Amino acid sequence: MSGTLLALVQPLSAHPQCLDFKPPFKPSWHLEFCTQYEQFGCCDQKTDNTIAERYWDIIDQLETAGHELCEDMLKEIMCQECSPYAAHLYDAEDPYTPVRELPGLCFAYCTDFHAKCRHVVKYLTENQRLQDTSERDTSTFCSLVDLSDRDYCYPNVLKSPDLNSNLGQVAEDPRGCLQVCLTEVANNLRNPVLMLHSGDGTHRMFIAEQVGFVWVHLPDGSRLEQPFLDMSGEVITTPWLGDERGFLGMAFHPKYRDNGRFFIYYSIQVNTELEKVRVSEMKVSAHDMNMADPYSERAILEIVEPAANHNGGQLLFGLDGFLYIFTGDGGKAGDPFGKNGNAQNKTALLGKVLRIDVDGRDSSGKQYRIPPDNPFLRDPEARPEVYAYGVRNMWRCSVDRGDPVSRYGRGRIFCGDVGQNRYEEIDIIVKGGNYGWRAKEGFECYDIKLCQDPSMNDTLPIFAYSHHVGKSVTGGYVYRGCESPNLNGLYIFGDFMSGRIMALEEDKSSGNWKERRVCMGETKTCSFPGLINHHHKFIISFAEDEAGELYFLATSYPSTSSPYGTVFKFMDPSRRAPPGKCKQKPLPVKVRGKKFPFAPRELTLLDTNEKPTRPPPRKFKLTPKPTVTRSNVTPTTTAAAAEATTSAAVKPRWKSLDKKARQRNKLKLWKKKKALNKQPAKAQTKKSIMRQKTKGQSKKTAAMTTVRDRVNPTTNRTAKAVLKSNALKKYNSLKHSTIHMRTVPPRNAAQTPVGQKKNSIKLKESAKQHQSFMNKTKTNLNMRTNRTMQNKLQE
Repeated sequence: MSGTLLALVQPLSAHPQCLDFKPPFKPSWHLEFCTQYEQFGCCDQKTDNTIAERYWDIIDQLETAGHELCEDMLKEIMCQECSPYAAHLYDAEDPYTPVRELPGLCFAYCTDFHAKCRHVVKYLTENQRLQDTSERDTSTFCSLVDLSDRDYCYPNVLKSPDLNSNLGQVAEDPRGCLQVCLTEVANNLRNPVLMLHSGDGTHRMFIAEQVGFVWVHLPDGSRLEQPFLDMSGEVITTPWLGDERGFLGMAFHPKYRDNGRFFIYYSIQVNTELEKVRVSEMKVSAHDMNMADPYSERAILEIVEPAANHNGGQLLFGLDGFLYIFTGDGGKAGDPFGKNGNAQNKTALLGKVLRIDVDGRDSSGKQYRIPPDNPFLRDPEARPEVYAYGVRNMWRCSVDRGDPVSRYGRGRIFCGDVGQNRYEEIDIIVKGGNYGWRAKEGFECYDIKLCQDPSMNDTLPIFAYSHHVGKSVTGGYVYRGCESPNLNGLYIFGDFMSGRIMALEEDKSSGNWKERRVCMGETKTCSFPGLINHHHKFIISFAEDEAGELYFLATSYPSTSSPYGTVFKFMDPSRRAPPGKCKQKPLPVKVRGKKFPFAPRELTLLDTNEKPTRPPPRKFKLTPKPTVTRSNVTPTTTAAAAEATTSAAVKPRWKSLDKKARQRNKLKLWKKKKALNKQPAKAQTKKSIMRQKTKGQSKKTAAMTTVRDRVNPTTNRTAKAVLKSNALKKYNSLKHSTIHMRTVPPRNAAQTPVGQKKNSIKLKESAKQHQSFMNKTKTNLNMRTNRTMQNKLQE
């Protein structure tokens, strides 16, 4: 059966599968009960155990009633909650309609089930119509539990090759486009250029706007009122559409948790004319972990920009601990600076990938050191900071975390390099690599003369696409998260102008990368709570959180004054990780100011207030048979009480999980107890229990007195006298408290001044009236006791 389930034949569109309205998964551990779905389904170990518990409760009930157990068919039907097609079997694909209480059974299977096991139906559902028809008519009953789509009824759903092909694999539409869904995680941002985490275990996200503000977003989605950093007074930018200047990059030191250091990259203007890009070091405030120290800035590198565009802007730390800086070629078109352009000129810092050591300074006064293995360290015709060259304007780069298990690919640096007229490209950065610009654009020649130079020895991109697809690449990340296992290993990126999201998949045997087109899932595919299947057109940047989950930042109007920037998170609708596997435990964040809760703006396919489809009702759960011990049976038990006890032992009670049902059951039990209390024998039993309690309390008092007497021998009395005295006191106090039980309110009851006044009046009764009342009560009690003893003697 599991082999049929996992057969891979042809692509299939994804859709909601499980009863919690999420995609299925492979459990972390094997299932003990519904073992046929342990490779792929909708149950983890906890749910599997719950189903098993319900199953054995029903078996116990069937044994008690003397019915045929029907173990196999009962188990098959109950385990359909674990099927990867549970949503189909229970009609749970539409969250606005009630879910079935029995899975959809194919007519032939249902007929067999009805013939052998119709007495089981009343234990599986409370639906009166199903129960009534199960007792009478096979045809009517099976028509009720059948599905209109016969391909999805059980067991036909296991046999359809169309349904079981690529089950759980990342979904593709008929054009071969990978279907993904999104969730909205932040909004109201002005051209959000980056989002990154600090790697300190808090799982905070820092979102930077192009105008120079960096905001802190907490794991619960809320945003802090005060920005982490405000560089808006230093940054040069304008509200013009497409202005590339501004706050462009940021990176936290690998040891940020210990040293609080981070680095920023932004555009500045000097003397109202000269424009530069500046890389600075800053530190977090010593008094607030959510604010930078505004006076801690230390500029470590400044580069003159000859034009307003192609400013680069990426900062990141490699696994080697060094800071990588990605600069643009200086702007304009075709890199017209110098004989071969800035990008091919190794003496210029523009159009390069720079690598520096920020944990020290050199003897020449620079605010950094040159790593000893930089490729051009000893080249007199190159700047020692240069790590790679031939770059036009790399916009957004990332470090691959590597496969979670094998660590394959760990440390690779991926970049998207924006093209000129025809092609956009994706590169993997290598030490000393020449990425071809301006000789080449993508795989094609741009400058024919330079392109034909045999000494070029350029490093080719891993992928390039034409301007028919998009005109400005936005580099992304290799997905290494936990929540969407199907996406693992895919390099996901996008295009700023066309708004397309794309993916690359590596052929590890050849080292080649092939495109996997990505598109938004269909309405049916993304109808999970909180999911959407649309996003803003202008994709500015991609991001990765501390757990490795993937995001992208987009806006509907690319202006630094336009608050339409939104952060979206990727979700795979075909398969998910087992529940609980991806839970994180962020370190606490000390918040000093106010927080703004996250308020989604995007319209989800399923209303966010709509609860996911509930699983089949589990209101009834059988309790084990009550055990009858000798201590519960007294010699004074009457025949009626014995009969009640016997019937309670033989007939198990249903224990309802429903609150109202529990209250009704408690009321019934109270009425039964009240009826039994009227029996004379019950009074005698109660009296004997009272004697036992009094005797136990007397023994405790006697023991305490004996210890006290040992300490003070002068007050020693005989044990018999002590027992008699204390027993009498306890008996009188017990009677007194019993008689006045209704006049003294409980401690936790709400008492009004009026009630207090009445109680005080009662307490102030005259001693004469009180003594009269006590004598009358004692007389009544003695008469009752004598009457009970006479009845007992007559029996």
